[in-house]
Amino acid sequence: MSVRITGIGIVSAIGLGVQENLLALKESRTGIMPFSFPDEDKMFMAGAVKATNPVLKKELQTKSQYISRTTLLGLKAAREAYGSAKHHDQIRTGIISATSVGGMDLSEQFYQAYLNGTDADFAMLKAHDSGSTTEHIAAELRISGYMNTLSTACSSGANAIMLGARLLMQGKLDRVLVGGADALTNFTVNGFRSLMIYDEQWCRPFDASREGLNLGEGAAFLLLENEKSIRFSGNKTLAFLNGWANAADAYHQTASSPEGKGATLAMQKAIEKSGISLSQISYINAHGTGTKNNDLSESVALINVFGDQVPAFSSTKSFTGHTLAAAGAIEAIFSVLAIQNQLIYPNIHFRTPIMETGLEPVTIMQTEKPVHAVLSNSFGFGGNNSSLVFSDHA
Repeated sequence: MSVRITGIGIVSAIGLGVQENLLALKESRTGIMPFSFPDEDKMFMAGAVKATNPVLKKELQTKSQYISRTTLLGLKAAREAYGSAKHHDQIRTGIISATSVGGMDLSEQFYQAYLNGTDADFAMLKAHDSGSTTEHIAAELRISGYMNTLSTACSSGANAIMLGARLLMQGKLDRVLVGGADALTNFTVNGFRSLMIYDEQWCRPFDASREGLNLGEGAAFLLLENEKSIRFSGNKTLAFLNGWANAADAYHQTASSPEGKGATLAMQKAIEKSGISLSQISYINAHGTGTKNNDLSESVALINVFGDQVPAFSSTKSFTGHTLAAAGAIEAIFSVLAIQNQLIYPNIHFRTPIMETGLEPVTIMQTEKPVHAVLSNSFGFGGNNSSLVFSDHA
């Protein structure tokens, strides 16, 4: 039994909404460009969403005084995914949202004001909690049946999707809005710089010359429904979630296993659960951060799973930057769009294969091959590895 995806919504560096993101992907247009925080001169490469907080607040018509950028991005994507869904006493509805930084952007403003000795507004700290975004979205969409917030680093968005699917399969919910949101903050940028894995140029996933990642921001949500809910909503099925798995190898706090053990297990178990054979996987949306450790580890894992028949693969983080907790959800939507539009996305800026594996990602948009099933990887710090399998059939 598969899980039906009936709604998708996305905000990223390449677009505000599904259609803008799809157009940018088709045009191989990256959203990563020089960026700086307000009142700062230092520029760095990042995938920033092209909409300011005042613009988002006006569009969303939210009057909340203390609302983080993470919440604004999440609310915009969630509204698009939820669409015109109506409430019904017999339809049990939930929301599972993921984030890494929560309302850190407002916390940074408070902290700076406090250090400067100006009027620091302690009420700003109300938005710091990771659950604040989930609660805002749930309140706006009047979802009250079930609410949860996940934070498992870069696999958070994928794990939110996974948990939602399990709740549907177990008969505990009839429909569930799942996804994640994260905003750019000084905290995360400086954190990755301290690990010496931030590339000051465009990131180059799976390239021998890769030096690190470019951070991005964004949000994405998917509406999952069972057949009972669809009979009520009348929503069209966009794609199916057939398989999922999580494997925590706990190899290192910030590094992946050199043998790709956790990634290998996550992919194997997700494909096994899906009932789809290795040869039927049309495309792999790789985690592909652009760091030396991750890309080598994931390349080894791909060979562990597929041998010398690795399907077409690429990292779309070369379009959006690494959006942390939102990445798994954003790339899940890219996977759905790949199936709907028969697309295999290019890995921008790739030139030279990694010497140890020799694997080469797709470098030019492919439209001539059928795309029936997509494997999407999301691997987080601490070895929290998750893989999802999407297809055009149950």
